[in-house]
Amino acid sequence: MLNLEKNKKKLDVIFVIVILLVMGISGCISSEDVLVLATTTSTYDSGLLDEIIPHFEEDHDVNVKIMATGTGQALELGKRGDADVLLVHAPELEEEFISEGYGNYRYDVMYNEFVIVGPRDDPAGLNGLSDTDEAFKRIYENESMFSSRGDDSGTHVKEIDLWESAGFDYENQIDIPDSDWYNSLGQGMGDTLRFADERNSYTLTDEATYIAMQNEINNLEIHVRGDKALINQYGVIPVREAREPELAEGFAEWIITDEVQEMIDNYTVDGKKLFTANA
Repeated sequence: MLNLEKNKKKLDVIFVIVILLVMGISGCISSEDVLVLATTTSTYDSGLLDEIIPHFEEDHDVNVKIMATGTGQALELGKRGDADVLLVHAPELEEEFISEGYGNYRYDVMYNEFVIVGPRDDPAGLNGLSDTDEAFKRIYENESMFSSRGDDSGTHVKEIDLWESAGFDYENQIDIPDSDWYNSLGQGMGDTLRFADERNSYTLTDEATYIAMQNEINNLEIHVRGDKALINQYGVIPVREAREPELAEGFAEWIITDEVQEMIDNYTVDGKKLFTANA
């Protein structure tokens, strides 16, 4: 009986060791086969990544972990080495990221358009405008409700540029962020659109996310579009200190291939094209 107990204890120890070894091996495999992609909420909310990423995973036998956040935060993840490759949309910040030594290079991938959406009754009288300077002046003069992502994303950076292009000192002169009619949310594009929809507020959005969410938002429509200042360019950057440098560069090269560019061009929601590939 004593020998049986001793043998059982030995088997239990061996079993635990085997389990630990298996866990260690599987952990190594998963860490080697995971590519961390930091990207914008717009590429995620639009559904585009669900369309194209599985092809990369299959082609390269890898799992892609997607971290959807604002462009500013995505760049910070890259700087800290917490992401391997970035797909973002703030070209000036991207070039700065590369010049500071955090990224190897940047490729154009695709573009769409920013639009100003707002309540159907259009209290600021924006509908049909293609001049964003005039649109922002009317919003300010009428103190119309405006919802900002307020999250240092590419969309937020573009919004600040548009306020300043319209002649306003966003941070200092008129204190737009502290106005009663201005809502700085610190949220992604989807949540910002939902908030604007509930509060009958104007907001700046990429058109792709707006189209993808039209079944969820009932009170907003596009009022301003067509200004050259509203072009929304996306770029891909392999992070220099990527944990998986070969996979990071492989992703950057893959997303600009003719095959993937065609997938991007052909991606639609309810028959509407969301992005134009331009690698």
